Amino acid sequence: MHAKPRTRRTAVTAVLCAAFALGAAACGPFSDDAKPAGPFGGMTGSQIVDEAFAATRAAKSVTVDVDEQGPVDPLKAYLSLDTRGRCAGTLTMGVDRTVELIRPGGKSVYMRFDEAFLREQVKEDGPETQDAMVKELKGRWVKGPVSDPDNQGMLELCDLKSLLGGFERGASGIAKGAETTVGGQKALTLTEPGDGGESSTVYVATQGTPYVLKIVTKGGDEPGTITFSKYGEPVGAKAPAAKDVVTTD
Repeated sequence: MHAKPRTRRTAVTAVLCAAFALGAAACGPFSDDAKPAGPFGGMTGSQIVDEAFAATRAAKSVTVDVDEQGPVDPLKAYLSLDTRGRCAGTLTMGVDRTVELIRPGGKSVYMRFDEAFLREQVKEDGPETQDAMVKELKGRWVKGPVSDPDNQGMLELCDLKSLLGGFERGASGIAKGAETTVGGQKALTLTEPGDGGESSTVYVATQGTPYVLKIVTKGGDEPGTITFSKYGEPVGAKAPAAKDVVTTD
């Protein structure tokens, strides 16, 4: 059995819960009674957000771009995922610890760790152990079961249902804002103020399907941005060549 770097559960859940608090509780002044003209007509902010998250949950595939400034380490992720369990992309923890991830569907996941990540995982074991880890695993894919708790931590962003699981229908206090563009698509901003200066803003597509295009959380312990794009596009998640794979039990 080959050595496997120890992984830690990311802080993704925290930033998502903060971002998706838009649907969890009422905060600030009520705005549901206002009905200004716009791309969604007389729909309230709550109704628009409900429709947008319903459309996003129903998407066959999507790409998410996460940029979170956590209390300890920043986290960045760029992952494409679909409803068939396929997922591919990268996660960067801290300044330079990066892991590439491929889940072709099924029960296995493949991860390729950069040298900084490998050395960080065994930093307390001394230079010789670090060098051995790098020699064995650098440039190679580590294959492991999706059911492994460490792997599940890395796969938090690969499940669209879990990604949107913090959203609840029927929120109030969501203010309709200005129209803008996100990734070249026209969008309406909808904002809910929170406690202590924290706020969450959802950008919803105003043309075609009303998908969520971006969520920005400001203030609080886990400020960050999640951008959604490439809805409905195929996810390239092909398993690596066997010669490049190290299998762990």
